[in-house]
Amino acid sequence: VSCMKKKDLAGENIVCLLDDFRMIGENGFHILLESLTLPHACLVFEVLGPSIRCLMGNYTAQGLPLPFVKKSLQQVLAGLHFLHKCCRIIHADIKPENILLYGCSKRLQRLLMDTPDCDQGTEVRLKGAGGDLGNQLEESDLMSIEVKIADLGSACWTYKPFSKEIQTQPYRALEVLLGLDYGTPADIWSTACLAFEMATGECLFDPQPGKYFSRDDDHVACIIELLGRIPPQIVFSWNKSTKFFSRPGALLRLSRLFPRSLPGILADRHGWTPREAAAFAAFLLPALHYAPERRASAAQSLRHAWIAA
Repeated sequence: VSCMKKKDLAGENIVCLLDDFRMIGENGFHILLESLTLPHACLVFEVLGPSIRCLMGNYTAQGLPLPFVKKSLQQVLAGLHFLHKCCRIIHADIKPENILLYGCSKRLQRLLMDTPDCDQGTEVRLKGAGGDLGNQLEESDLMSIEVKIADLGSACWTYKPFSKEIQTQPYRALEVLLGLDYGTPADIWSTACLAFEMATGECLFDPQPGKYFSRDDDHVACIIELLGRIPPQIVFSWNKSTKFFSRPGALLRLSRLFPRSLPGILADRHGWTPREAAAFAAFLLPALHYAPERRASAAQSLRHAWIAA
């Protein structure tokens, strides 16, 4: 990624690797069979602020403001386009925790850098949201915040996937759930899930295990409820289809499904107007197409009317 950023003068929405070094310490080595030590590889990155997850803590009920959601998604999609087309890399773990904030102004940089680690249960606090006034961001600062894609620890080449199991569960693409071959469209599916969560404060898919079914079973059921019956040519294009399905369109361990529409969820649960819900759904649905080869690319998503407005 660093080499391609220098070559193409692009990829500004991907975290920048500045340097690396090796270190051997008291707890920093592994003993090999030959009694040799293997030093830890330490990566030096630019300093960034907390993640989108931390920022979302202030908007749990209604999601982030839509202008900020659109701006952030433009930057995420631009970063993915660079990874997919220039670097031939699948990120494989797009989620709010891996989208980091940074400020262009020194004041904004200080505010973001002074924010404690989100993993310790803290959040970026906007004025009026309560919490520590010393760590608050003004509402007017929100649109000045930029985002970068971070954590390529799960990434792989488009031509050489490293693992069948990728992505954090709520953002896992259907083809990954079913154990099929995957590519860059898996990142687009995750981005659609990210977009919905940023805009509403709620996961698009939040599967839970039950007494007689697994979390994966429930995840596939949630997808079918929202997007409709999975075509048989996708369901039975792998040799382990009986893990989920007894026959085309019939789940093995879950029989009662409750179909719902994306615009309906936005209108009924989140109070969106029919026009707003239809426009957002029109942006999301091409990124959630069952067939990966027909799923919208990062470049196509960037050109969509909803995000460009």
